[in-house]
Amino acid sequence: MGQTTVLQFASELGLPAELLLEQLKSAGVNKATSSDQLTEGDKTLLLDYLRKEHGAQAPKNKITLTRKQNTEIKKTDSTGKARTIQVEVRKKRVLVRGDESAAQAEAPVVEPEIIAPVEEVVQPIEEVIDHLPEPVIEEAPVVEVAEKPEKLTKKSLLTPEQIEQREKEAKRHAALMAMQMEDVRKKQELTQKRADEEAKRAAEAAAAATKLSEGTLHKPAPKPDEKADDKSAKKGGKGRDNKDWNENENRKRGLKTRGDVLQSQGWRGQKSKSKSHKDTEHAFNAPTEPMVHEVLVPETISVADLAHKMSIKAGEVIKVLMKMGMMVTINQVLDQDTAIIVVEEMGHVAKAAAANDPETFLEEAAHTEAILEARPPVVTVMGHVDHGKTSLLDYIRRSRVASGEAGGITQHIGAYHVETDRGMVTFLDTPGHEAFTAMRARGAKATDIVILVVAADDGVMPQTKEAVHHAKAAGVPLVVAVNKIDKAEANPERVKQELVSEEVVPEDWGGDTMFVEVSAKTGKGIDELLEAVLLQAEVLELKAPKNTPAKGLVIEGRLDKGRGPVSSILVQSGTLQRGDMILAGTAFGRVRAMLDEAGREVKEAGPSIPVEILGLSDVPNAGDEIIVLNDERKAREIALFRQGKFRDVKLAKQQAAKLENMFDQMTEGEVKTLALIIKSDVQGSYEALATSLQKLSTDEVKVNIIHTGVGAITESDV
Repeated sequence: MGQTTVLQFASELGLPAELLLEQLKSAGVNKATSSDQLTEGDKTLLLDYLRKEHGAQAPKNKITLTRKQNTEIKKTDSTGKARTIQVEVRKKRVLVRGDESAAQAEAPVVEPEIIAPVEEVVQPIEEVIDHLPEPVIEEAPVVEVAEKPEKLTKKSLLTPEQIEQREKEAKRHAALMAMQMEDVRKKQELTQKRADEEAKRAAEAAAAATKLSEGTLHKPAPKPDEKADDKSAKKGGKGRDNKDWNENENRKRGLKTRGDVLQSQGWRGQKSKSKSHKDTEHAFNAPTEPMVHEVLVPETISVADLAHKMSIKAGEVIKVLMKMGMMVTINQVLDQDTAIIVVEEMGHVAKAAAANDPETFLEEAAHTEAILEARPPVVTVMGHVDHGKTSLLDYIRRSRVASGEAGGITQHIGAYHVETDRGMVTFLDTPGHEAFTAMRARGAKATDIVILVVAADDGVMPQTKEAVHHAKAAGVPLVVAVNKIDKAEANPERVKQELVSEEVVPEDWGGDTMFVEVSAKTGKGIDELLEAVLLQAEVLELKAPKNTPAKGLVIEGRLDKGRGPVSSILVQSGTLQRGDMILAGTAFGRVRAMLDEAGREVKEAGPSIPVEILGLSDVPNAGDEIIVLNDERKAREIALFRQGKFRDVKLAKQQAAKLENMFDQMTEGEVKTLALIIKSDVQGSYEALATSLQKLSTDEVKVNIIHTGVGAITESDV
């Protein structure tokens, strides 16, 4: 008997050496490596283990026979239609034989199994019993089995535990069969009950139809000799000639219907009789009290949609509007206030709502918690024209800006951030001319602190008072800079007295407003002014989240010939990065480039940092809020929704203005009209021009501004 190694034996068997080592270990043969020697005894142990593991040791003493039988059952469902159900019955029998020395077979053990139908349909108990497998005794093997050898065979083949287990399985199978029979019986009872109810309802419907068909609807009056005439007509064709001509004419003139309505006379006479008619009586009852609807009224709604919401005809809404003095059409767009009045006039409950508003997505996205960090203050410089606002900023920034403006008058909001020894400060320079009221209001809205510049030789002027009102309306603290203190005619005490009348009381006089005397020409008091601003900012404890999507405000927007729409924005919270998808009012787009106030390109901008961005689809309006969105599709959807809403609101306001000025329009022929189109480089300039030009209107000449916009004049404008 030669010995081989584990590796050689594994190669003979075609197995990996590791798998063979595991099998040897399971068989009780401990071999550590593939180079260990294997004896014939080790191989025998492995072979016995594998036979025992895979069942090849015991001879096959069982024979299983399976027979399948398919049948069909025709069953009527609740609607009266006949359905064919496929039923499959499987018969399974297991033949167990004893030792070959006994040469006798054991009686078969039959386990019939009923497979559920292909369709789940309730069957009567009788049908289930009919399809149960027949007794297996008839199909037993031909070999006769004696009782005594059978018992010996069972004892020799089955252990007491196996016999007990088989008895338990037989009991469980019997219990399962009983449960199935009980379920079948319950389902049969339920089906029978439903069938009885259906039959009862059908009988009631048939009785009602019969009662209704006894009326005179589409049915000619019966004649006593009609049956006799029909019989004579069937027996011979002569009876037809004897019919009265007038009778045939009357029958032709009778009411014809397309369908067979309750056995009435159809297009082809009374040949076809109706089979079974259901009750066609309508169950609608008119409401006895007026219905009151709760109507959700959006910002704009057409007359047809408003009528649909109130479940009335559009003509009724038009009548109400005509009583109110408005001539409208069915497609006329109404504003929210008018629609609410109409709804309440018609007795319904009006509720202002913005249904299907995609801007709710912005509110949901806004509720994010983030760590707040200190941010630089945003300071707006306001005051009367030529009081030295830009020159004061000039000295702080060490640059020359005023010389670049037209006539030395500021026409833009300039945004700059300045690094000082005490920290960073962001300055917004606003125009002081009287025409730029809206621009100054936007500047006050975006700021934390207002520096009110007053010339010491000029005192408080109208735009100075307006700046005080803007600051108070925005709830922003004031720091007064008394400028031009280097002049000989300077009188700072006069400035204080005039500001007290505007409820701006200096600290020296027991108030809460800091006054600093400065000179933009010599630089006197500039450090004290910055210190006062930073002290006020420290009191305010200005904080904003940094590591979140950016939010900000459009300071100014313009259309550049080479670069397209350019927007100056102020980031108020979060960090704006190049490549972000932003939404600004009705404009949206991806940030293609970001520039600071000096024209240098930057990659990101944190809170309180002003930047110029490129990449928006259109020039945004100054004062619009900017928000960064992750979803470009959502940004486009919100922008288009805002454009449509803006257009609808504009049309509704124009229509309301036309109706209000109806009598004024009657005398339009007597008044000359000057039509104007205003285009400017930025929005603030055309706002100021439009306001100033409209003030020039007189009783004889009226200034009508047709269109305003940003950019150069194009062919479409003309």
